Amino acid sequence: MKQQASNPDGHWNWPVPFSHRQAVRCGQMIWVSGQMAMSAAGKLDQAADLPAQIATCMQNVGRVLAGFGCGLGELVKLLCFYVNDGSVDETDFLSKVGAALPAGCQPAVTAVPTPYLPYSGIKVVIEAYAMIATDGSPLPRSYIPADGLSALPKPFASGIRCGKMIYISAQSPIDAAGQVLHPGEIIAQTRQVMSQIKTALAGFGTGFDDVVKMNRWYVGHGKTEDFEPAALACAENYKEPGPAATGIPIPRHARDGQQLKIEAVAMLGEDGGHLPRRNVWPDSLWDWTIDIPYYHGLKCHDMIFLGGQVSLDSAGRAVNPGNMKAQTGQAMVHIGSILAELGAGYSDICKLTTMYAGPSGAEALHENLRIRSAFFSPDGPATTDIALPVQAYPGMIIEIDAFAMAEPD
Repeated sequence: MKQQASNPDGHWNWPVPFSHRQAVRCGQMIWVSGQMAMSAAGKLDQAADLPAQIATCMQNVGRVLAGFGCGLGELVKLLCFYVNDGSVDETDFLSKVGAALPAGCQPAVTAVPTPYLPYSGIKVVIEAYAMIATDGSPLPRSYIPADGLSALPKPFASGIRCGKMIYISAQSPIDAAGQVLHPGEIIAQTRQVMSQIKTALAGFGTGFDDVVKMNRWYVGHGKTEDFEPAALACAENYKEPGPAATGIPIPRHARDGQQLKIEAVAMLGEDGGHLPRRNVWPDSLWDWTIDIPYYHGLKCHDMIFLGGQVSLDSAGRAVNPGNMKAQTGQAMVHIGSILAELGAGYSDICKLTTMYAGPSGAEALHENLRIRSAFFSPDGPATTDIALPVQAYPGMIIEIDAFAMAEPD
């Protein structure tokens, strides 16, 4: 499918050349790279000032969208990574993000606290998803009541439907009074959160069978035993073949006792009917250490979703443990294998989101960014890159989410 790019003159840029673009438009979708408070020369702006950096990020999102003749009002989802050592109130953080949105704009949102971000001094990275009709006109949206779901500050929506796409904001095990449910108990919290997602999906007349992508942000420290129990509790809700899925460990959530949050994307025909999908698992692909129903790749209509790709073997052991260059290359090869089975290729990728184990600093980011960038022509996909202390399995140091679009089967 034809892609368009938006790279505004004078916009911030990476400090070294890469093939990635600030935003990609394909069909009705617009994918915006993670926006930061950086200068056109790749220098930090507004050091250590979180509110100022939030405002700059949202201005950057708006500037990039303007390249497609639309604006912040067309947003359907924000994914916000922000530095939090426990001193930042997440509701206040989201309120500041929401204050930058125009009246009537009610996107879904996920906030992910991190101990640091890739470039030193950066306090927030915001990636965005927007939707417009192919002729550039606005698309209608619908929303669900927030009853029984995670409370969000205005103007954010617990769930939004636009065209065939349904975005469910990250659900947390927190009640209407702001109390953490089942503090410290990740399995009980997982079941609570999945119950909330079920409620959210039901508000749109759908269920887990229509979920195409799920992201789980859980408290973990790079150990298999951190990953497995809650992964199994989450997987109880799906039958094989399930959606593409990604599970990322972070050191902590914003509230004491909170162990995870989960976000989901579903697709439903505009007539309310189930959309057929095609799931693939190439023979060369890795496996988890436990039996879960997720597949590595899924195509639904013109959308392609991949589970986070890593450098593991068929028994869930790290291949080239601790080697960033080798693992990045292997993950990208896996992405190509999955896309090929779905009749697509690297040029069909619209967005990459990469989580890697490493310190804050340009050197660690650029080591894997150079390798990923080499898989694309000068007009590569949008990208967001997040540094974290560890990844899900011992010896594993990178996980790459890919989103692509191709003509319907």
